Amino acid sequence: MSVPKELYYSEEHEWVKVEGDKVRIGITSHAQSELGDIVFVELPEVGDTIKSDDPFGSVESVKTVSELYAPLSGKVVGVNDELDDSPEFVNESPYDKAWMILVEPSDMSELEELMSDEQYKEMIDED
Repeated sequence: MSVPKELYYSEEHEWVKVEGDKVRIGITSHAQSELGDIVFVELPEVGDTIKSDDPFGSVESVKTVSELYAPLSGKVVGVNDELDDSPEFVNESPYDKAWMILVEPSDMSELEELMSDEQYKEMIDED
């Protein structure tokens, strides 16, 4: 299972990629494999604010609907609209094509509360 080194991870299985003063957020390969085939993705609008640990959207699979939890707080400055027409990207390419939102964090120090790739691997190995 793919767990890229350069990303941060939340206990709710979201990944965070730092890109200058912004962060890109999506769900992990582990999360998408547990959910099964993704058929719908609901995301916030550009301009919305998200708060760490609060839901910011959801993914619907053939099995269930799961909420997406914000790994950090900030303002949504980009949304991956391609997921409207191609939710299967979440299964096919969770770290590239299926990024979900681009956020301008209100406090970059919140990254310190997230896990490294090694810590995330340990957590999912315990499942």
